[in-house]
Amino acid sequence: MTKTPLTLLGLGAMGAALAESWLADDHPLTAWNRTPARTEALAGRAAVAGTAAEAVAANRLVVLCLLDDASITEALDGVDLTGKDVVNLTTGTPAEARARAGWARERGARYLDGGIMAVPPMIGVPDSGGYVFYSGSPDLFEEHGATLAVPAGARYVGEDAGFAALHDLGLLSAMYGMFAGVTHAFALIRGEDVSPAAFGVLLAEWLTAMGPHAVETGKRLESGDHTTGVVSNLAMQAAGIPAFLGTAEAQGVSPELLAPFFSLVRRHVAAGHGDEDGAGLVDRLRAG
Repeated sequence: MTKTPLTLLGLGAMGAALAESWLADDHPLTAWNRTPARTEALAGRAAVAGTAAEAVAANRLVVLCLLDDASITEALDGVDLTGKDVVNLTTGTPAEARARAGWARERGARYLDGGIMAVPPMIGVPDSGGYVFYSGSPDLFEEHGATLAVPAGARYVGEDAGFAALHDLGLLSAMYGMFAGVTHAFALIRGEDVSPAAFGVLLAEWLTAMGPHAVETGKRLESGDHTTGVVSNLAMQAAGIPAFLGTAEAQGVSPELLAPFFSLVRRHVAAGHGDEDGAGLVDRLRAG
């Protein structure tokens, strides 16, 4: 069976990985990159377009993997998108995705936005754990879902075009919060007779054990019940904050990565929520 042909604009590290995955799955590919030298690796295997307009004209399905939202405007300025299915895998904000969806509709195109939860080495590798969030036109996703799932798993999260970026940045925000805690933890033991490698194993085990907290938080936010079955309430946690700050000071470690979270906990407890678990902190954070 003939595989769906597609166009790919952008051959950076991620774009190149996407191209290789579709080619390996026998999809006819037309590629364009602002810097022509990056298309050399595809010579003889993909059609290389001289302009973005030429690349877009070649196929109905057009995938964008460019530097940023402004790069899309520049690359597609004046390009006819009538009847095209545009899938935008360029990293951006929910607001940019929603605006880009309107921009595509005005030009007669269907639109999907994507948030890639993977790094280039995970693309095209079965069971790597990588996947892509998609949001926007449900009809476009239904038609091209199999093609879009070739590089990495495809997860549709809603018709609102901004939802893919929102899910993407939400998960990545949690990742960076974890990175902050890991950085602080290693800083505490730095200079002591503690093996960083052995400590890293302990950290990975502990963070894995704490992973289900995210599931519990989601359930509490939906139910609105922040007190039933709480094991370690916020008042107890707040009482332990001086130990964390005192240890950081003694070890010569700046508390800047943890202090904002501790401040939020203290404000929520002061507002009368000391008997709760941490789910209520979500709305406290939104309230400012």
